[in-house]
Amino acid sequence: VQFEESGGGSVQPGGSLRLSCGAPRTIFSIYIGGWYRQAPGKQRELVATISPDGQVYYDDSVKGRFTISADPAKNTMALEMNSLKPEDTAVYYCNAPRHLDEIPWGQGTQVTVSS
Repeated sequence: VQFEESGGGSVQPGGSLRLSCGAPRTIFSIYIGGWYRQAPGKQRELVATISPDGQVYYDDSVKGRFTISADPAKNTMALEMNSLKPEDTAVYYCNAPRHLDEIPWGQGTQVTVSS
């Protein structure tokens, strides 16, 4: 059992996508949830987090363009991405940042931003 990400695709610069994450058990009501991304040749980086009480954090590179949300009752999390840029191109993953050893990483979902 692992996280499952979906919703990626190919869009032009300025476009939008909504990513979804499903957790295999109760996670987002007790742990901080996070979205990560890994671009080719680069390390995986954390882009946004949401705490069980709804506090959010965004990396400066996505602040004002991405919105993270969670539905703890459904064990799901989402990432709304607007004004996409070519540098947002990456495979996107979800996990619980302080509990990375508890649930295996999913396959991720590819986001490609290109004209």
